[in-house]
Amino acid sequence: MKSENQQISQETYIQSPLLNNIGGYIAGQWTQSVSGNTRTVINPATGALLAEVPHMSTEETTLAIESGRQALTVEIDLQQRKYWLQAIHDKLLENKEELGRIITLEQGKPLKESLEEIEYSAGFFGFYADALHALVPHELDTNSRGCRWRVYLRPAGVVGLLSTWNFPIAMLSKKLAPALGAGCSIVAKPASVTPLTMIAFWNLIEELKIPSGKINLVLGSGSEVGKILCEHPEVRVISCTGSTETGQALLRNSAEHIKRLSLELGGNAPFIIFDDADLEATAKCLMVNKFRCAGQTCVCTNRVFVHKSVEDEFLGHLIPLMKTLKVGNGMKPGTNIGPLINKDGFLKVRDHVTDALAKGGERLLGDDPPEPQEDWGCFYPPTLIKNANESMCLFQEETFGPVVAITTFDTEAEVIRRANDTKYGLAAYVFSQDKDRGLSICSMLKFGHVGLNTATGPTPEAPFGGMKQSGFGREGGSEGLMEFVETQVIPEG
Repeated sequence: MKSENQQISQETYIQSPLLNNIGGYIAGQWTQSVSGNTRTVINPATGALLAEVPHMSTEETTLAIESGRQALTVEIDLQQRKYWLQAIHDKLLENKEELGRIITLEQGKPLKESLEEIEYSAGFFGFYADALHALVPHELDTNSRGCRWRVYLRPAGVVGLLSTWNFPIAMLSKKLAPALGAGCSIVAKPASVTPLTMIAFWNLIEELKIPSGKINLVLGSGSEVGKILCEHPEVRVISCTGSTETGQALLRNSAEHIKRLSLELGGNAPFIIFDDADLEATAKCLMVNKFRCAGQTCVCTNRVFVHKSVEDEFLGHLIPLMKTLKVGNGMKPGTNIGPLINKDGFLKVRDHVTDALAKGGERLLGDDPPEPQEDWGCFYPPTLIKNANESMCLFQEETFGPVVAITTFDTEAEVIRRANDTKYGLAAYVFSQDKDRGLSICSMLKFGHVGLNTATGPTPEAPFGGMKQSGFGREGGSEGLMEFVETQVIPEG
């Protein structure tokens, strides 16, 4: 059993100048698990062992929360916070190549996508460095009740940040940047299968000498760490990207202390193509949106609705593009689609395809891949299913894989009804060259992010989040900053 201060051997593991320390980071110190328990991190493309990392639980999470509470006793001014955010932005870009390599090794996505993820992540720190003026106290232009009224936006307190494996740095950066900018103390937990990118991030920002306890990194099970964050009274905000089931558990477990939650949860994105759409451009948009991260994104298309009069023409544009996709190791040049994250993910995609074919679906592209024996090498070919319908699993659930499910529609009213017929409401996409109609359709879709003639995902400058069981709260924009502050009003007589 390893003691708390023992270092894990790196002799046969990943070598990186950004991973000189591998562990959690609590109260300004690199920390191993008190129990000595560890978890292995593997390359999902090759099965190579990358690292062993501490597996932490109650004791370490509680220590991180307490150190965060103590850090709040020292107020950090806006100028200092701005400096940290800008410095982190710069460090991410300066180390983009190595951070991108780590992402691909532990997550599997093509290296090009990993580099784009670093740039996207840096954007949140740069944006919030310039957005902190919104936190300057202001005085109301009124003498109501004979008082002078001042409004302050105070740090919400200790915040718990939980994230998922598909974007190992981006999903936490969207939370870290506004939380640090707001002056909160942070307890962050990356996904257990992809912790190395955030460990590398912490190695970088350690150089900034952020005060002890202000930023803490805990490595462990989401259910275990999340439960402590929910039950501890000092944690005032929990921000989580994860499944709807995870969000429901956080809501139940945090009810006693009336915490504020910001939840980005599951999706079931419709992609609506009207008869007047630019079909060639629309097919290209679908390709970028659907196959990024091997289809393992919460905003990627899950249901494609094509007007029945243009289905064949649209498929004529889409099929040649899909045939160019290359599946393989994300570190190899030319790879477009890496492995699925593990065997469970592979089996879900396979089961969705099998179910669709049994219920009348026609497979136009894609073969049955062999079942992987381990949690690595889970490569799934890009697959195109025609004649999809509401009885199929892939129409009701997130497939989270490189499968395009096509169905047709006749009227606006029909497609609006069918697109909204889901418990999720994260992202949707509408394609029509009639902008007035397009905007009208967007207004009737119950989704937080609706692209019109674009399939782009979120950006740091704009608020992003879901409706219905896709969660609530927003990340990005000034709205994302407000998730981490408490408003205090002081009337002065």
